[in-house]
Amino acid sequence: MVTEPLDAMQRARWELSAMAGRLRSLEAKLVDERRRSDELRKERDRERRRANRLRAVRAVLRRLRPAHHPVIPVQTAPSGRPVHLYVVIGLEFEMVREFVLTLRQRLLVDPDHRPVVMTDCSNVAELRDPDVLLEYLPDRATWERHRPDRSWEDVLSERLSRLYRDHGSVRTVFVDRAHPPTLAELLR
Repeated sequence: MVTEPLDAMQRARWELSAMAGRLRSLEAKLVDERRRSDELRKERDRERRRANRLRAVRAVLRRLRPAHHPVIPVQTAPSGRPVHLYVVIGLEFEMVREFVLTLRQRLLVDPDHRPVVMTDCSNVAELRDPDVLLEYLPDRATWERHRPDRSWEDVLSERLSRLYRDHGSVRTVFVDRAHPPTLAELLR
């Protein structure tokens, strides 16, 4: 008879310990989620401040532009703006994401063209943006693994030619992996 109360007592202690462990785990998760939430809130606030500054710069630039600037006929996108092709090959997702954000900011300052970004970043779908057209080209290793019969350089050349033809690109920018352009450089 003495063994039953001890077993019940030991079981209660075990369950209490297990609950305490789960509680500590949930508390740690809550701390992580709060930290992440704070980081995201700070990033959102930084982006809002940056967008507000860019809008102010855009307004100043608009005022500084001459009222009558010469009209130069160029091939334009359906939106009426010329197309600039940005070739972003060999960059990791975060760097491609940063480039697209910088490009979007550049368009806030001066929406003078329609950007088309060609990249070999496989997560390109996560970067959807209504102002930036994204074109995916498989990276060299993926292409050679699935289609060893066709040269990746030929595919790149064909894709660039098609983009020039389909969009009537008037400018092409090859983004340097070691030094992606800053907002100031894109505004030149």
